[in-house]
Amino acid sequence: MTSQPVERVGFFTDTSVCIGCKACEVACKEWNAIPADGLDLLGMSFDNTGQLDANSWRHVAFIEQPTSAPDGGMRWLMASDVCKHCTHAACLDVCPTGSLLRTEFDTVVVQADICNGCGYCVSACPYGVIARREGDGRVWKCTMCYDRLGADLRPACATACPTESIQFGPLDELRERAAARLEALDDPRARLYGHDPDDGVGGQGAFFLLLDEPEVYGLPPAPVATTRDLPDMWKHAGLAALTMAAAVVVSFLGRRR
Repeated sequence: MTSQPVERVGFFTDTSVCIGCKACEVACKEWNAIPADGLDLLGMSFDNTGQLDANSWRHVAFIEQPTSAPDGGMRWLMASDVCKHCTHAACLDVCPTGSLLRTEFDTVVVQADICNGCGYCVSACPYGVIARREGDGRVWKCTMCYDRLGADLRPACATACPTESIQFGPLDELRERAAARLEALDDPRARLYGHDPDDGVGGQGAFFLLLDEPEVYGLPPAPVATTRDLPDMWKHAGLAALTMAAAVVVSFLGRRR
């Protein structure tokens, strides 16, 4: 692995064609040998995984919405969520061991063999993606199938998706494709989420076309890298320390006189 990106790749998830089959979840678990979980229905929907965690690197949300149709009825929103592989990744900033790093594909991965389980990245992630594995203590998350990328293969989830809801490729191409899809969809409720390089995390490496507000899907409406103010904080702390040191020196010299 290297910190020098070659061509940034990512995911574009078009939720308008997601059918909730969970093929992405199964493919992800199978390829990455992730322990089984999510065998219990949650009592709220057909969603049996609930959220992204150390044992669910893909999570297909099932959202039921009542419609305004005369006969009532429901509208189903389905979306396959994943780690966003942020441009400004707070998890990278706070990791004390270098376990979290950025690959040559500009994705963010965890090297589990040097993770000390401190959990700083868990609280730093603005999306609540990263989690520690019970009985293990280390953190785990989507690697965008780094081993497959090195062999010029697509990630397992994108390969398994039967409707091409999950699309993989160069990020710039995906953004163009997403903009065209949004225009063609012509739905006033539809919007792109995480595609803007000027957002609070510098743009996501995994972004989405949604059919409602982000909050409906359990996504923060305005995510911000939790460490974005660290440089200014360190600068102010340094100036304060220098001021205190200067005051001590002046006081010491004054006593000597």
